[in-house]
Amino acid sequence: MKNLTLLISMILLFTISCDNKQNGTDHSEDTIAIEQIIIDYDKGWDSKDIDLVLAGYSDDIDWTNAFGDRVQGKDQLRDLLETIFSLDFVMAGENNYQKPDITFPNDEIALARSTNIRTGQKWPDGSEMKDRVNNHLRVFKKVNGKWTCFNHMISQAHDKMGK
Repeated sequence: MKNLTLLISMILLFTISCDNKQNGTDHSEDTIAIEQIIIDYDKGWDSKDIDLVLAGYSDDIDWTNAFGDRVQGKDQLRDLLETIFSLDFVMAGENNYQKPDITFPNDEIALARSTNIRTGQKWPDGSEMKDRVNNHLRVFKKVNGKWTCFNHMISQAHDKMGK
């Protein structure tokens, strides 16, 4: 009987953990929409398509990159991206995007955490950087039925004491 109870408990726990419902709401379609915004951002970054990068952002986006450069608003971000995309040493290398982890504190807010492992990027002198592990935290808000990113912070993980 104990084994049967344990088995049923494990099945129930597994079913709950695999459920795409948070706060009693099925967020499957929301997750797909947010993932598409992130995919478009990634494609835009890879192809230097600023309009595609900006498409999923609110007009008053608050954006901070891994080097601490912070801009507010699409116009400021567009200007910064024009500069970044013009720097060949920055754009050198490959992005290795990981699947985002998306959670919903409520039905109108979503948090998306993702990682990009960037290989082959260069320093201004042309020498190659070590692989960069960039973590992205995006905050989305659902407005009039559409998900929009209004805060995006990028951080970089560093080796700990040479390890």
